[in-house]
Amino acid sequence: MPKPESGVPGCPPGLEYLTQLDQLLIHQQLELLEVVTGFDFQNRYVIKNTMGQQVYFAMEQSSFCWRCACKSRRQFTMTITDNNGQEIVKMSRPFKCCSGMGQCWYAGCCDCCSDEITVESPPGEVIGKIKHGGSKWYPHLEVTDAHDDLVFHIWGPCCLCQTICCQADLDFKVYAKDGVTVVGNIAKQWAGAVKECFTKVSNFGVQFPMDLDVKMKAMLIGATMLIEYLYIEAQQNGNGGGGGQ
Repeated sequence: MPKPESGVPGCPPGLEYLTQLDQLLIHQQLELLEVVTGFDFQNRYVIKNTMGQQVYFAMEQSSFCWRCACKSRRQFTMTITDNNGQEIVKMSRPFKCCSGMGQCWYAGCCDCCSDEITVESPPGEVIGKIKHGGSKWYPHLEVTDAHDDLVFHIWGPCCLCQTICCQADLDFKVYAKDGVTVVGNIAKQWAGAVKECFTKVSNFGVQFPMDLDVKMKAMLIGATMLIEYLYIEAQQNGNGGGGGQ
């Protein structure tokens, strides 16, 4: 995707692309060795616009030991770079002792259980956090800004199974802080029977208002990553993702 003109007021360097977009496609890259060996490799994602043009590239950085021992619950750092390889966003996920426990009723009220990702843009400047919020049955995330003020609620479906029979997307609705007004959507897209059955590759579609602050658009990319690890990858690994707290 051609780089827009820079100099947008209040826009971190590299996020100018997002001023022109109201949708993103996030495609995880297939690791053949992961399919053959069953070991978790560092995840990599291509972030595109709806025309299929690459906008960003995201790369997980984590240790082999964390991936083997904790699988989807692992701590990691993820960097997002533009097409010139310039790092524009950094995401950090610390390890939480009860992170990813599907039936942990303490998420949202107990810090050691509440999974989160901190987003920085440019790297070193925090623009917000995505936190695992408390609920009863439905997946729930809370998006806060740099001042820790609530901006969005994200609610997912009660059932996170994507079967050959269903062949349906999993929608995670993005609500304003009032919890009523829908302002966007994060969909884990059905990738086809072969990919769904034999690989762990995930494809997401992210929708948001065109005039949304670019920092909050970046936060929704971060929310997509937390959804991937906390719910989707955890379910694929059978180590406790899913329904809510």
